[in-house]
Amino acid sequence: MSTRPTITNSPPAAVEEILHRLGENLRIARLRRRLRIQDIADRLGTSRFTVANVEKGKPGVSGAAYFGVLWALGLLDDAERLADPERDEEGRILESLRLPTQGPRHRLPQ
Repeated sequence: MSTRPTITNSPPAAVEEILHRLGENLRIARLRRRLRIQDIADRLGTSRFTVANVEKGKPGVSGAAYFGVLWALGLLDDAERLADPERDEEGRILESLRLPTQGPRHRLPQ
């Protein structure tokens, strides 16, 4: 019997909160478009239970399902900014600290 990863059983509170908020936002977007859960499921080729679980923000649902619902609702472009290296201020600072302070030494021809 295999065990599921901890992140799906007991995610950090911040992860759980953002998944729940994302699910709510996707539900509102679907309702504004007057679409049924089944309409989204048909477009994705998945079950209505998967779409319902996305809207509930369940952590055990695949990332592909979340992105699929975004795509089906025409909201996938917003996801493009997630983890954008240009917006990763901490990563950019750490990278700049590791940059060499002088160029490599080359031997001059004799």
